[in-house]
Amino acid sequence: MRRRNVLGVVVAALALVLAAPAVADITFARTTLSIEAGSGRHSFDVELARTPAQTRRGLMFRGELADDAGMLFDFGEPQPIAMWMKNTLIPLDMVFVGKDGTITRIARWTTPLSLEPISSGGPVRAVLELKGGITERLGIVAGDRVVFPDPGQ
Repeated sequence: MRRRNVLGVVVAALALVLAAPAVADITFARTTLSIEAGSGRHSFDVELARTPAQTRRGLMFRGELADDAGMLFDFGEPQPIAMWMKNTLIPLDMVFVGKDGTITRIARWTTPLSLEPISSGGPVRAVLELKGGITERLGIVAGDRVVFPDPGQ
Protein backbone atom coordinates (compact mmCIF):
# COMPACT_ATOMS: atom_id res chain seq x y z
CA MET A 1 0.00 0.00 0.00
CA ARG A 2 2.80 2.43 0.91
CA ARG A 3 4.51 1.71 -2.40
CA ARG A 4 1.32 2.67 -4.29
CA ASN A 5 1.15 6.02 -2.39
CA VAL A 6 4.77 6.81 -3.24
CA LEU A 7 4.14 5.94 -6.89
CA GLY A 8 1.11 8.26 -6.94
CA VAL A 9 3.18 11.15 -5.57
CA VAL A 10 5.92 10.51 -8.13
CA VAL A 11 3.40 10.43 -11.00
CA ALA A 12 1.75 13.67 -9.77
CA ALA A 13 5.15 15.39 -9.46
CA LEU A 14 6.14 14.24 -12.94
CA ALA A 15 2.87 15.55 -14.38
CA LEU A 16 3.53 18.91 -12.70
CA VAL A 17 7.05 19.14 -14.12
CA LEU A 18 5.93 18.19 -17.64
CA ALA A 19 3.04 20.64 -17.54
CA ALA A 20 5.05 23.55 -16.10
CA PRO A 21 5.64 25.30 -19.43
CA ALA A 22 1.94 25.08 -20.30
CA VAL A 23 0.89 26.34 -16.86
CA ALA A 24 2.85 29.56 -17.23
CA ASP A 25 1.01 30.58 -20.41
CA ILE A 26 -2.38 31.17 -18.75
CA THR A 27 -2.90 34.13 -16.44
CA PHE A 28 -5.97 35.11 -14.46
CA ALA A 29 -7.44 38.45 -13.46
CA ARG A 30 -7.98 38.76 -9.71
CA THR A 31 -10.62 40.34 -7.53
CA THR A 32 -11.94 40.18 -4.00
CA LEU A 33 -15.30 38.68 -3.13
CA SER A 34 -16.94 37.90 0.16
CA ILE A 35 -19.26 35.35 1.66
CA GLU A 36 -21.90 36.52 4.12
CA ALA A 37 -22.34 33.65 6.54
CA GLY A 38 -23.96 33.15 9.92
CA SER A 39 -20.41 33.14 11.28
CA GLY A 40 -19.61 36.56 9.78
CA ARG A 41 -18.35 38.06 6.53
CA HIS A 42 -15.37 36.27 4.98
CA SER A 43 -13.27 37.83 2.18
CA PHE A 44 -11.33 35.92 -0.46
CA ASP A 45 -8.79 37.01 -3.08
CA VAL A 46 -9.93 35.04 -6.12
CA GLU A 47 -8.68 34.44 -9.61
CA LEU A 48 -11.33 34.72 -12.32
CA ALA A 49 -11.69 31.88 -14.83
CA ARG A 50 -13.33 33.77 -17.71
CA THR A 51 -12.08 32.20 -20.94
CA PRO A 52 -12.50 28.58 -22.04
CA ALA A 53 -8.74 28.03 -21.57
CA GLN A 54 -8.85 29.47 -18.05
CA THR A 55 -11.93 27.40 -17.22
CA ARG A 56 -10.23 24.22 -18.44
CA ARG A 57 -7.07 24.99 -16.41
CA GLY A 58 -8.69 26.12 -13.16
CA LEU A 59 -6.50 25.29 -10.17
CA MET A 60 -4.72 22.38 -11.86
CA PHE A 61 -1.05 21.81 -11.07
CA ARG A 62 -1.06 24.02 -7.95
CA GLY A 63 0.85 22.75 -4.96
CA GLU A 64 -0.89 25.00 -2.44
CA LEU A 65 -3.68 27.51 -1.97
CA ALA A 66 -3.88 30.17 0.73
CA ASP A 67 -6.75 30.12 3.22
CA ASP A 68 -8.12 33.36 1.77
CA ALA A 69 -7.60 32.51 -1.91
CA GLY A 70 -9.65 30.75 -4.54
CA MET A 71 -10.96 30.70 -8.09
CA LEU A 72 -14.33 31.84 -9.36
CA PHE A 73 -15.99 30.25 -12.38
CA ASP A 74 -18.90 32.58 -13.16
CA PHE A 75 -21.06 31.11 -15.92
CA GLY A 76 -23.52 34.04 -15.86
CA GLU A 77 -26.71 32.16 -16.56
CA PRO A 78 -27.71 29.31 -14.26
CA GLN A 79 -27.00 25.83 -15.60
CA PRO A 80 -26.17 22.38 -14.22
CA ILE A 81 -22.40 22.17 -13.68
CA ALA A 82 -20.09 19.22 -13.14
CA MET A 83 -16.45 19.75 -12.18
CA TRP A 84 -13.60 17.29 -11.68
CA MET A 85 -10.20 17.23 -10.03
CA LYS A 86 -8.08 16.06 -12.97
CA ASN A 87 -4.50 17.30 -12.46
CA THR A 88 -5.57 19.15 -9.31
CA LEU A 89 -3.01 18.30 -6.66
CA ILE A 90 -4.71 19.76 -3.58
CA PRO A 91 -8.12 19.10 -2.02
CA LEU A 92 -10.69 21.83 -2.62
CA ASP A 93 -14.06 22.91 -1.32
CA MET A 94 -16.35 23.55 -4.31
CA VAL A 95 -19.01 26.11 -3.47
CA PHE A 96 -21.94 26.03 -5.91
CA VAL A 97 -23.70 29.38 -6.15
CA GLY A 98 -27.18 30.21 -7.46
CA LYS A 99 -28.15 33.21 -9.58
CA ASP A 100 -28.87 35.40 -6.55
CA GLY A 101 -25.58 34.50 -4.82
CA THR A 102 -27.07 31.92 -2.46
CA ILE A 103 -24.85 28.92 -1.84
CA THR A 104 -26.85 25.90 -3.00
CA ARG A 105 -24.32 23.16 -2.23
CA ILE A 106 -20.77 22.69 -0.98
CA ALA A 107 -18.62 19.71 -1.99
CA ARG A 108 -16.01 19.63 0.78
CA TRP A 109 -12.55 18.09 0.66
CA THR A 110 -12.72 16.99 -2.98
CA THR A 111 -10.27 14.25 -3.88
CA PRO A 112 -7.10 15.40 -5.68
CA LEU A 113 -6.50 13.92 -9.16
CA SER A 114 -9.97 12.34 -9.28
CA LEU A 115 -11.86 12.09 -12.57
CA GLU A 116 -15.16 11.56 -10.72
CA PRO A 117 -17.66 14.31 -11.65
CA ILE A 118 -18.69 16.64 -8.84
CA SER A 119 -22.19 17.86 -9.63
CA SER A 120 -23.85 21.12 -8.70
CA GLY A 121 -27.06 19.19 -8.07
CA GLY A 122 -29.05 21.68 -10.14
CA PRO A 123 -28.66 24.94 -12.05
CA VAL A 124 -26.06 27.35 -10.62
CA ARG A 125 -24.54 30.61 -11.77
CA ALA A 126 -21.04 29.97 -10.47
CA VAL A 127 -18.59 27.68 -8.74
CA LEU A 128 -16.16 29.08 -6.20
CA GLU A 129 -13.19 26.82 -5.47
CA LEU A 130 -11.53 27.33 -2.10
CA LYS A 131 -8.91 25.53 -0.03
CA GLY A 132 -10.13 22.15 1.18
CA GLY A 133 -11.75 22.38 4.60
CA ILE A 134 -11.96 26.18 4.75
CA THR A 135 -15.76 26.33 4.47
CA GLU A 136 -16.17 24.04 7.46
CA ARG A 137 -13.55 25.91 9.46
CA LEU A 138 -15.25 29.27 8.76
CA GLY A 139 -18.77 27.94 9.27
CA ILE A 140 -19.85 28.56 5.67
CA VAL A 141 -22.91 26.49 4.74
CA ALA A 142 -25.56 26.15 2.05
CA GLY A 143 -27.92 29.10 2.31
CA ASP A 144 -25.11 31.60 2.97
CA ARG A 145 -24.54 34.26 0.32
CA VAL A 146 -21.64 35.02 -2.03
CA VAL A 147 -21.26 38.71 -2.88
CA PHE A 148 -19.98 38.73 -6.44
CA PRO A 149 -17.39 41.22 -7.68
CA ASP A 150 -18.40 43.98 -10.05
CA PRO A 151 -18.76 42.35 -13.51
CA GLY A 152 -16.76 45.25 -14.98
CA GLN A 153 -13.62 44.28 -13.06
